[in-house]
Formats: sequence, C-alpha cells, structure tokens
Amino acid sequence: MPFDFDAAVQAPFRMQPGLRRLPPAAAQLTPMPADGAHWREKLAVLSTRAGQALCSAPGFDPAPALQRLCCHAAAEQPAAWTWDGHEAGAPALGLAVAEGHVRALHAGANAQALQCLQALPAGWRLAGLLSLAFAEDFAILDAASTRIPWLAVALPSHWAPERKVGRPFAEVHAPVADNALLLQAAQGLAQLVSGAAHWERFVWTVVPYNQLHTHPDHVPAHGWAGVEVAAAWWRTERQTFIPVPGAAQAVFTILVQVQPLVQALAAPGRAAQLHAAVASMSPAVLAYRGMAPVRDALLDWLAARC
Repeated sequence: MPFDFDAAVQAPFRMQPGLRRLPPAAAQLTPMPADGAHWREKLAVLSTRAGQALCSAPGFDPAPALQRLCCHAAAEQPAAWTWDGHEAGAPALGLAVAEGHVRALHAGANAQALQCLQALPAGWRLAGLLSLAFAEDFAILDAASTRIPWLAVALPSHWAPERKVGRPFAEVHAPVADNALLLQAAQGLAQLVSGAAHWERFVWTVVPYNQLHTHPDHVPAHGWAGVEVAAAWWRTERQTFIPVPGAAQAVFTILVQVQPLVQALAAPGRAAQLHAAVASMSPAVLAYRGMAPVRDALLDWLAARC
C-alpha cells in the first residue's frame, strides 16, 4: 500500500503515533526495484559504511525476530524471498544465506550483492540479504523495555542508527519536536504493535534534495541554500509492524520514498491540504523538520496552487 496522503497530511498538525490497523491481505514489504535509487543507495551504504546501518545492542539475539521476518517475507512475497527454516533466498539476486554463509544460487547471481554480503560479518549477512531484497529498512522493537536493540537501517531520515540502537523509545524520540503525545504513548504503543494485529503509520516532510540516505553525517551541506520551493522534494515513510509471537517483539519496517513535490501535489485539493498542515506547525516542529527556512515561501507557493 503506498503512502496515504489524505490520512497522513492533516491540520492541525500534531506529532502523534497515528497508528492504523492493517487489513489481513495488506502487503508490508516491497521487493527491491531493480537498478533504482533504493538499490543503488542501499548497496553503497552496506558496501562502504555498514557499521552505521547494521547495529545491535550487546548480547541481543535477533534470531526469533529475523525468523519471523523471513517467514512473513516468504509468505507475502514468494517471488522475492524464500525460506525453508534454515536457508533464506533472494531469487532476484540469485543469492542465499544460511547460518551466516552466503552462496550463489546460479551462475547469474548478482556480483555486487555477493561481494557486499561476503564483506559483512557472518552474523549480519541475513540482514544484509533482506536489506538488498526489499526496499524497506528494518528494526526490532522490544515491548517490555520499549528499547530498539537491533537495526538494519541503510536509509535513515536525518538520524544515526548507531547512536539510537539499544535506547528506549522515549530516548530515541527525545529530539523530536512537540513529542509529548509520542512519549506518553511509548509503553502502550510497544505493547500494541507486538500483539496479534499488524499496524502501519505514515511520516512526511518537504526536503531540498532527493537523496534517500540522509544519515546526519552524510547529507548535502547546502541545505535549502539556492533551492527554490518549486524544486523541493516530498519525502515520506510508511512504517509497519510485524509482531513476533512469543517474544514480545515486533519487526519495524520503514519504506522511504522521495518524489518531486509538484508531482506529489498533482491530485486536486492536495496543495490546500498541505498548506493547512504546514501553517499549523509550531516553530519547534518546523525547525526539527528543517522546514523553517522555507516556511513562508512554501506557504505562498502552496497558496498559489490552491
């Protein structure tokens, strides 16, 4: 299911969980588009700075959650993922991983992906294969502690996975502006998403570049300087939760997408809807999202399109 503009872009704007229950047949994973931006950027990150994307708290065992994710992926996307309880396979890449060992399934296996996975520590190769087989990033949420003890996030949105791993939900979201509702809901949210149902939520912002990987150490330095609002980009996240039965955990999936703002607002009424949401944002939220420098120009541009 794509980003739901009408559900996500509302006024007055509030930083809140915004969870909604997924219907039973709704897909939570997106097979990696061949040769697209997700593939290029994920491969580059995992090949050159995997330590900033693949992070685990000391002593944490991700095996139950990864097994659940593998089962879910094989059932939902059988053309993109196979799992026999021992070996995981990505048919499009021609690669498989079992007990930390990676092998080619045939002579046409993707050489770049094979080289990337072989360079990873053995314990991270399954996560690496999942990351290259699907457009989503992944994290594990522990319901009892609300901690996030494991991350495979190659395309973060202006945050550093290696500085968030192992920390409770409240600490992870402490820098978020106007975060009172999020923090109050932390324990209940963790309990909810690790239950029987599957959930999703949406996040959006307006940014000056179309880079998917926006780790704070690697974003373009120019920011909004020299960028017209008409050339801005619409950055969204669809986040879903896959519960891990018997473990009081959930696998958190994050699908980042970027498209020209003009394109995102093509449907009638969307410019007015976004105008109302941006106009209702507090200064703290605008600053947190990096939109403060262009708030007035963005509102004027949106008003002209209403």
